[in-house]
Amino acid sequence: MKFTAQQIADILGGEVVGNPKEQVTKLSKIEEGEKGSLTFLSNPKYNSFLYTTSASIAIVDKNFKPEKEIATTLIRVESAYKSFSKLLAFYNEVKNNKTGREAPHFLASSARVGKNEYLGAFSYIGENVVIGDNVKIYPNSYIGDNSVIGDNSTIFSGVKIYSETQIGNNCKIHSGCTIGSDGFGFAPDDEGNYKAIPQIGNVIIEDFVDIGSGSTIDRATLGSTIIREGVKLDNQIQIAHNVEIGKNTVIAAQTGVAGSTKIGENCMIGGQVGIAGHLTLGNNLQIQAQSGISKNLKDGLKVQGTPAFDYGDYFKSYVHFKNLSQLAASVNEIEKKINTQNL
Repeated sequence: MKFTAQQIADILGGEVVGNPKEQVTKLSKIEEGEKGSLTFLSNPKYNSFLYTTSASIAIVDKNFKPEKEIATTLIRVESAYKSFSKLLAFYNEVKNNKTGREAPHFLASSARVGKNEYLGAFSYIGENVVIGDNVKIYPNSYIGDNSVIGDNSTIFSGVKIYSETQIGNNCKIHSGCTIGSDGFGFAPDDEGNYKAIPQIGNVIIEDFVDIGSGSTIDRATLGSTIIREGVKLDNQIQIAHNVEIGKNTVIAAQTGVAGSTKIGENCMIGGQVGIAGHLTLGNNLQIQAQSGISKNLKDGLKVQGTPAFDYGDYFKSYVHFKNLSQLAASVNEIEKKINTQNL
């Protein structure tokens, strides 16, 4: 894709200083800018790079005052940072604005597909699937029977969506995710062999949910595993059967949530957190990275550690944790003195 300085200025409501016909085809950091790239400057710490960068166009704040001559064409805007973010969103939208149906793909005769769709090569759309308008399904994705995908949602390459899954509007599911696979349900028989318990529920993903690459969400044994509106899941997260995650909760990578746990709204959960099953976690929680959650938590708590406890108490205790060797040596020395005195 190719844009001129004037086209970019028009998108951002900015003013061109330099050549309005200067063209760019890619984005770059200001310290790594090269001919044909667009960059931005918002942090004064990087001012010096503006005089040496080879980037063709740079977005700067309206009040920026150069101290030297600048070869790069500038676009002056109210906020370079916000404008560049806006441009990134626009660029990403244009880049991913695929439509049509690539060959080969499989679309069951009973499936219904909305307007302006994109079906990538080797995608599979099963029986009775309902797909909304402006949905993009990238190559090598599988959509199981009786599933629903809402308007404006994107299913990236290699996603596997099992039958009966419901996905809302404006969702993004990134490559390698598996949605609706069996929950981890097994029961031992009289001989000690484990037999699978049929998992006949489904997964419901509400609107504006993002799920990172390689994450898995298991279908419910009965009922539904539910990811509420606005939830953001990072890469490589495991959500077990019958879990419910509340509205606008965010979870960082490599976290695992065991079966039937309910997580409240507006929670922030760090990476590599382990959450045991059948718990109820309140709203507005902050769970620090690598914590282990083994009991219910009330609203608004901030916890860390395994088992997790109050974040402030954790750091007070940590002062003692890291000095245990010195404390032990001091205790031994005191014991020696006491024993010597008793002799």
